[in-house]
Amino acid sequence: MDSTQTTPDARVARSTIRKVSTRLVPFVALMFFINYLDRTAIGFAAPNGMNEDLALSAAQFGFASGVFFIGYILLEVPSNLALHKFGARRWLARIMVSWGIVALLFTWVQNFEQLVVLRFLLGVAEAGFFPGAILFLSLWVPAQYRGRVLMLFYLAQPLTTVIGAPLAGWLIQQDEVFFGLEGWRFMFFGVAIPAIIVGVIAWFYLKDKPSDAKWLTREEQVWLTDALDREKAATQQKEHGHVSAKYAFKSGRVWVLSFIYFGFIYGLYALAFFLPTIIDGFQEQTGQTFDVLQKGLITAIPYLPAAIVMYFWSRDASKRGLKTWHIAVPAIAGAVSIPLALFAGSPAATIAFITVTACAIFAALPNFWTLPTRFLTGAAAAAGVALINTIGNLAGFSAPYVTGAVHDWTGGYEIPMFIVGFFMLVSAVLMVLLARSNRIAPAEVEQVTPTPLSAGDAESAGVKGDVR
Repeated sequence: MDSTQTTPDARVARSTIRKVSTRLVPFVALMFFINYLDRTAIGFAAPNGMNEDLALSAAQFGFASGVFFIGYILLEVPSNLALHKFGARRWLARIMVSWGIVALLFTWVQNFEQLVVLRFLLGVAEAGFFPGAILFLSLWVPAQYRGRVLMLFYLAQPLTTVIGAPLAGWLIQQDEVFFGLEGWRFMFFGVAIPAIIVGVIAWFYLKDKPSDAKWLTREEQVWLTDALDREKAATQQKEHGHVSAKYAFKSGRVWVLSFIYFGFIYGLYALAFFLPTIIDGFQEQTGQTFDVLQKGLITAIPYLPAAIVMYFWSRDASKRGLKTWHIAVPAIAGAVSIPLALFAGSPAATIAFITVTACAIFAALPNFWTLPTRFLTGAAAAAGVALINTIGNLAGFSAPYVTGAVHDWTGGYEIPMFIVGFFMLVSAVLMVLLARSNRIAPAEVEQVTPTPLSAGDAESAGVKGDVR
């Protein structure tokens, strides 16, 4: 058959995936945008009045920032299992309203103790959102289309910094303009309210399964339901019916993926913490002083190219079929570029190296998240995705502390950034080893092989091969 010929199934597949991509992905991406902005708002508030008003030392701010991840990690897996039990629509809406309420309370925080309690509760409230969103989209999209859909979802993270950093700066500049609130307090207020509103809308807007989606035709509902059911049955057969949460915890592949993800997230959070420091260094180098909005705009510079690279890299993975190098090569690029940023001779060169790091991390992550749900389903998928995200978020807790402790010990950022490079290099090595072990054991190759819906659909989607 001519590969350019469009079959009826291929036409239905294209129209269905297009509708899912335009109806669900932008909304879930908006939820992610608000989530990431609420989580990182403390970083914008700290140097713009919060630390001074609450009399916080650097150590206290570091502890308050990191304690978020304790609550987040403790409830990540239970939250995702609850999502599997109660349904993604209800649980994601509940998570969003809960964290919006907690985030709103930051507006009136008065001391260090209250800040720590609220940061811990924010982690508890947000637990399960990101893996839940990944799982929700995976339940709506067959594996061969999943990389592109997750890429569209993941665009929200770099765009959060591109849009969110200047937005946070603008809100902070509204000092005592609204309700007599200091600028940093109004910023917390301004980023919390959308979470509550969108969370309520999500309860009515999202649907748990294709048969509930009135915006799909009957033919599209049948095609998508059948495709997902076939994929689920094939996965269960490959894994000999092991779909329980216990199976995910016993799976070596899940643990390897967890450590791969740890390296990327370590780099991501090190980048987030490192960037404000180098911007302060720019002021010393150039003799200029930047206001909060200008700092936000400079912070956003690496993330716009990162969003563009992520789009085209994920598109290439979708066309070629996901290969090992789609994940390993970005890891190596990040491992090399972030230490080199320390030795750049000018602000422009430093930003250029950091931009490469940001591009590397965001190019790999959407492709990475297509892997777990190719060999996990049911409760195992819920637990596995949550476990991977939990191990990754240990990096969010450890990266600032390790970076700060080693900086205090050595008096510079050189060794801390080489540690970042080391973890990202480990991610690359583990990805290659995982792929090679699959070649040695043919039965294991299937865990990263997309299950085609039909020959015509695969051809029309440009899906080829497996992870090699």
